Amino acid sequence: MRLLLLLWRRTLVVLIGILTVWLIVFVVFKVTDNTLPWIAAVAVTYGLAAYVILPRAIRMGLKVLKRQHVPAYTTTGDGLPGDPVNIALIGTLPQLRAAFAAIGWTEADRLSLASSWRMVQAFVLNKPYPSAPFSTLFLFGRGQDIGFQKPIDNSPRKRHHVRFWSIGQTVVADSLGTPGFWLSTDRPPEGEPALWVGAATRDTGFSLTWLSFQVTHRTAADTNSERDLIIAELQGRQIIGEVTSYSDRDELPAKRVNRYVFDGDVGVATLIGK
Repeated sequence: MRLLLLLWRRTLVVLIGILTVWLIVFVVFKVTDNTLPWIAAVAVTYGLAAYVILPRAIRMGLKVLKRQHVPAYTTTGDGLPGDPVNIALIGTLPQLRAAFAAIGWTEADRLSLASSWRMVQAFVLNKPYPSAPFSTLFLFGRGQDIGFQKPIDNSPRKRHHVRFWSIGQTVVADSLGTPGFWLSTDRPPEGEPALWVGAATRDTGFSLTWLSFQVTHRTAADTNSERDLIIAELQGRQIIGEVTSYSDRDELPAKRVNRYVFDGDVGVATLIGK
């Protein structure tokens, strides 16, 4: 039975791949080729394929293949492993914002053309941008809900930062520590108490992405220290209660994702205050 399920999932992934190629070649390119000059049609088709269609197809395929696995990490827009999941805080959105404001962290601006351009300028010129936007990483089938950061040496190239995804309290009560919890895609209603699942890392400079050669941040390999830093700062201001570690995940037996090394634990705590 298990073998048949695995075969079915792999067949489904192949079908997703075939459908994706068909969509790009026989729908997108055909439409653009009929309305634009050939070179422009190729450029538009490439842009839609590389940045819209293929990333979604890859994420869909990974979700099918890993349906019974508990993810230990986020994914990038093209479906590759991203930052490890290493912290979770329980409370409302106002509590979360107040907690990070109290320890001197700044909420990241929403990613847009304007904020991206300002970030590029700050990055190249090494000018401060305390609320610089984050690239989008995915967990529970969606991008992060909110992020916070703390500059290092007042530089946009170096910073402590954490992304959060919200999960409803019902899901937490019913399935925390099980695959069902990590496979949830539901975002709780605005203003309700939630579990804010986070991925904390430290940027140390800049580098090029190995697939697209885009300028990006280089991150430190040790993500345990970032989780511990956030927890220590919140505990120092008595903003969180007792911290519990959860490690009921079956991914990454070697404790490694890409260049990251971490102990696999998610530190969970309740936010205190309004």
